[in-house]
Amino acid sequence: MSTTLEAFRPLLDAAKGVSPADPAAAVAELRRRFDPAGPAARALQVALVGMLERGEIANRGELPVRYGRVTKASPETHDFSIDVVHMNGAGPRHRHPNGELNFCMALAGSPTFMGQPAGWVVEAPGSEHVPTVAGGTMLIVYLLPQGRIEFL
Repeated sequence: MSTTLEAFRPLLDAAKGVSPADPAAAVAELRRRFDPAGPAARALQVALVGMLERGEIANRGELPVRYGRVTKASPETHDFSIDVVHMNGAGPRHRHPNGELNFCMALAGSPTFMGQPAGWVVEAPGSEHVPTVAGGTMLIVYLLPQGRIEFL
């Protein structure tokens, strides 16, 4: 496994087996498994900000949405694809055939993603939205079950 991919292991392991069908229950379980306010999350943010600054992640596009795929879904990633997005505005409308588990980190200001503060945000299977960060800048790790997403 690559060093870049290995950095995401705590998120992948936290998400393993979590169903996005009930987003509130999924968020509660994800917080229990990987606390967004805990030391592991702070260490992950430092590592990911370093990768962002070196151009290893979210290295396509321009703000308000810089993005990049880390890996496709595979058994090694518990069948999640990993995308990282650096955002301070709205992105493209899309649909989540199998749901979406997001780990959101505040980089500047007091940002929210889809009205939610930094931490875990889960979208149910079949949901669609225009992903939006307001009030600052975030780095968001998108875990997509089976790598499924449909841009509309």
